[in-house]
Amino acid sequence: MDPLHLCIAMGPVIAYLMLLGLINARRRPFLTTGARDLSALGIGVSGLVIAGPMELFMPELALNQFGAYVWLMMLALYGLCWTLLVLLVRPRLVIYNMTIKQLRPILSSVGSKLDPELRWAGDSLCLPTLHVQLHLETFTTLRCTQLVSSGPEQSCAGWRKLEIKLAEALKTTESTINPYAMSLIVLAVFMAVAVTFKMATNLELVQYQLREMLRL
Repeated sequence: MDPLHLCIAMGPVIAYLMLLGLINARRRPFLTTGARDLSALGIGVSGLVIAGPMELFMPELALNQFGAYVWLMMLALYGLCWTLLVLLVRPRLVIYNMTIKQLRPILSSVGSKLDPELRWAGDSLCLPTLHVQLHLETFTTLRCTQLVSSGPEQSCAGWRKLEIKLAEALKTTESTINPYAMSLIVLAVFMAVAVTFKMATNLELVQYQLREMLRL
């Protein structure tokens, strides 16, 4: 792959890997919503989309007519499509740097304060007063646990209350550093150095390809 497209494709991926590494290097759990988690992923893969299908299916007539402005329209279209995907997914909470075994008692304590009718069934939890039903999923490698909604009847307000109270409870919770965190950080740094070196040794080619890409 030529240096310009390599930089475009790998730049956001490097940033995403570095972010994951730094989050997992914390000694405290990190809570985020499914929407924010999916938005970060969308930014992480955006470079691959730009260097791949977006350029492949770029309308040449529009590019010759409007120049670099076509890229702004294509990026806006990508952003709108990904935003629609984020809005369509069911409610979800993601807790990095915490296992199900560590999270479950904290979740039970928080849930019982919000809803005395709390009920567990295996890894599924029902909060009938809040109109929240969820089940726990885990990704062992990244020590990431997700609270995923179960069923279509969900209350966004109930999920918001659960998020706020769970975030408050996790502030006082400590966790060990994920050993995979350093691997992600080292990989991101190595990729960044490799991409930078390839661009630095081919500056004239990069400038030429950028002008061709933007029709300048």
